[in-house]
Amino acid sequence: MSLLEVRKISKSFGQVQVLKDVDFSVKAGEVHALLGVNGAGKSTLVKILSGDYTKDTGKIQLNGEEVSFKNPAEAKKNGIAMVVQEVDTALISNLSVVENLTLDDTLSGSPFGAVSWKKRKRKAVELLQRVNKKIDLNKLVSQCSLSEKQMILIARASAANASFIIFDEPTAPLSDSETKQLFEVIAGLKNEGIGMIYISHRMNEIKKIADRLTIMRDGKVVDVQKTEDLSVEEIISKMLGKTLKSADYTHRELGSKIAFEVKDVKVPETGSSFSLKVKEGEVVGIAGLVGAGKSETANALFGASRTKGSWLINGIEKRIHSPLDAIHAGISFVPEERRKSGILIDFSVKDNLSLPAIKSFSPYGWLQQNKERDSALAQMKELGISASSPLTLLKHLSGGNQQKVSIGKWLNRESSVFLFDEPTKGIDVGAKNDVFRLIASLAEEKKGIVYFTSEFDELLQIADRILVMYDGEIIEELTNAEASHEKIMQAATGGNTVEATDRIEQLSSSGKA
Repeated sequence: MSLLEVRKISKSFGQVQVLKDVDFSVKAGEVHALLGVNGAGKSTLVKILSGDYTKDTGKIQLNGEEVSFKNPAEAKKNGIAMVVQEVDTALISNLSVVENLTLDDTLSGSPFGAVSWKKRKRKAVELLQRVNKKIDLNKLVSQCSLSEKQMILIARASAANASFIIFDEPTAPLSDSETKQLFEVIAGLKNEGIGMIYISHRMNEIKKIADRLTIMRDGKVVDVQKTEDLSVEEIISKMLGKTLKSADYTHRELGSKIAFEVKDVKVPETGSSFSLKVKEGEVVGIAGLVGAGKSETANALFGASRTKGSWLINGIEKRIHSPLDAIHAGISFVPEERRKSGILIDFSVKDNLSLPAIKSFSPYGWLQQNKERDSALAQMKELGISASSPLTLLKHLSGGNQQKVSIGKWLNRESSVFLFDEPTKGIDVGAKNDVFRLIASLAEEKKGIVYFTSEFDELLQIADRILVMYDGEIIEELTNAEASHEKIMQAATGGNTVEATDRIEQLSSSGKA
C-alpha cells in the first residue's frame, strides 16, 4: 500500500517560521482533508510536497523511503501531482486545450521528435471523458471559462500516473453539477488506489468526501481525526482556536440619494443589457450560479469590456470606456481572479496597497517612501493582514491575506462605488467575517456596494437587497427580509424546482440553510 508521510517538517521565510515540526500522512485510496485558516501553513506544506518549495528540516517519506524534491518535475516523477487553486498559474493561456492537456508529453518528449496530433487529441478526449467534461480541443485556454480551466487541470493531474493528487480549493470555480462530477472523479480515483490531499474551506464538502482530516493552526498540527468523529462546529473551533460568532445582517436605514446608477450597459459575453441603482450606504447583492454571467457583468461595469451604456456616480454622468475611466470616476473593483487581475504577486504588500493611489504618495513627482510605508503599516493593522513587514512579497502570503490586500489597495482612494466579485473565494471563515465587517464599514461611510457571488448564504448576511441573475438577466429582486435560500435558489436555477431542492439539501447538510 502506497504511503506518503512527512516527519517534523519545518519551513521559514526570513524571520517568520511558517511550519513547525509538522507530521502528516496520506494513504493509498484515502481522501485526507488538510484544514486550517488562511496562514495556518497548509499551502506551504503542499508546496513542499509538490516541489515548489524546499523544506528547511524534516523528512518526506514515500513508501518508507526518504525522498526530496527540488522542483515540481521531480515530485511528478515520484507520483505526486497537484491541482492548484489559481488555475492561470498552471496553464499556458496562449496554447490550446489539447496542448495544455498533453503538456507533460511535450515536456518529456524529444525536442526533435515528431508530434502526433492525432494521438494527442485522442488522449485529450479520453482525459476530458474521465472528468465528464466536453471542451473544444482547439480552443485557446485564454478563451476558456474559469470552470473549464479547473477541469483541464484536474484531467491533466489524473493522467500523470500519480499515486497522490493534491487538490487546493478545487470546487471554488465550479457549478453544483461540475462539483458533483468532480466528486464522482474523486470516487473513481479512490477506487484506483490513488491517495488525495484535499484543501477546502467548504465544510460540507469535507464532511461528504474526506476519510480523515488534519487541522493546522499557526504552522502546527493541532488535531488528526476521522472526519466522522468531528462536527462542523468542532472543526471550525479547532481551526480558529476559539468559537466563531458569525457576522449577522444588520438593517441599515437608507436615504434616497443614489450613489451608483447604470442604464442599459451591454455585456458582450452574455448578450444582455444591465441596469441597476444603488443608494448611498446600500449593499446590493447579485446572486447567481457559476455561469450565470456575474463576472462578465462585473467586468463590464468596470469598463473592462468593450461596451455601451450610461454610468452615473452620485448623479453625475461619467464616460467609461476602460478600467482607468472607471477608477477616475470613483469606482473600485475587487475581481474574482485575484492573482490574475487583482494583485501583483511578485511585488510587496506596500507596493500593492499604494498602487491605485500612487499619486498621493508622490505629489511632487518623487515617491515619499516613509509616507507609503506608514500607510501600509496602518492598513495592515486595520485589515488584519498577516505579514512580517510591508516589504513581504505577496506570493509568500496566504490566499486570505492576498485577498485583504486586493481589497485594501482601494481604500487609499476616495471611491464612491465598490464592486466585489466573489470576494470570499478561497478564504477561511475568519477572513470572511473580516471581509463582511470591512464591507459594513464602507456602507457606513455611504459608499455604494455591489456584491457578486454564488455563495447565497453570504448575501443573507451582508446584502440589503438581492438581485438574482440567470443567464445574464436579473429575474428576481428581494429585500433581505424577503430573501431565503429557497427563493434565491429557485430563481437562480431559472425556476427549476428539482435543482433548487438538491442545492438546498446540500446547504442544509452544511448547516447553512
